[in-house]
Amino acid sequence: MTDTTRPTPAEIRAFRAENPKMRERDIAAQLGISEAALVAAEVGLTAVRIDGDANRFLERSEALGEVMALTRNESVVHEKIGVFEKINTGKHASIVLGENIDLRIFPGTWAHGFAVTKTDGDQVRRSLQFFDKAGNAVHKVHLRPASNLDAYEAIVADFRLDDQSQEFVEVISEKTVETGPVDVEALRENWSAMTDTHQFFGMLRKLKIARQDAVRSVGEDFAHEVRADAVSALLHASAERGADIMCFVGNHGTIQIHTGPVHNIQPMGPWINVMDPTFHMHLRTDHVAECWVVRKPTSDGHVTSLEAYDASGEMIVQFFGKRKEGMTERADWREILESLPRPDSAAA
Repeated sequence: MTDTTRPTPAEIRAFRAENPKMRERDIAAQLGISEAALVAAEVGLTAVRIDGDANRFLERSEALGEVMALTRNESVVHEKIGVFEKINTGKHASIVLGENIDLRIFPGTWAHGFAVTKTDGDQVRRSLQFFDKAGNAVHKVHLRPASNLDAYEAIVADFRLDDQSQEFVEVISEKTVETGPVDVEALRENWSAMTDTHQFFGMLRKLKIARQDAVRSVGEDFAHEVRADAVSALLHASAERGADIMCFVGNHGTIQIHTGPVHNIQPMGPWINVMDPTFHMHLRTDHVAECWVVRKPTSDGHVTSLEAYDASGEMIVQFFGKRKEGMTERADWREILESLPRPDSAAA
């Protein structure tokens, strides 16, 4: 295998066997392949190709019972243990509104699926893994001891594809989001006219402004920068106060949400980890380039979030205070955000 030659499935498996403790995404990056290509190399051994249709899976997902749902991007992993329930599927967007598993899914980006079985001693770990056309993971569902194994096996049998090849060919599409210079007057006029946070995305599209450019430009009454370590500070403060928060992590195929308190906050090297009974999050703090406290007007008063961005301007994670429609934002949440230090403040 040379730097210019794509590894064969056999070479992928050999590298994996030689590096049993290396994380899958790191193996894929080392080999210059997608994560889906890494999984595909195991087809016929530990993996089965299945239909990657998001809505078809969602229609069967509740039967699995308790599972661990995992959504990630390059910088953060978000894991929730619970049941797929209160499911509403649509062509462009689908919703899962379970007590613990809360998802916004964009079916058009889901392209490939695999059922994966791994054996570690006496332990057998089963999962359903879904990827986009480029081979990037959009969502994974891991079985738990309480999961319905019969339902899982029925999904694998019914979704199994005729194509069980070990080769995976990535289809890379270039981003075509049009953005231009920021008209600050138009931005502030449209921003101040919002009555619902969901109007924000439409405003950005209409004005052809990138999200980070918008928060940088709109003015301190709507957005101000805080230090890059603000995520860690927010998590610790929320845990200390017992504050109910909402934590959004997503990629272009899935957004996953935790709503409720956080308790067990564990730093480890560059990672900040939440290790609670039904919610785990693992975030690379060294990937955070900027953090912003953002205020959006709504019919119930302004709603405040913390947004963390990486060096390329992609949003890594977003936090809100838990709030019901028709209710004003909680004072304890605003106090936590107001306490976050600005970039020019002295380090604690």
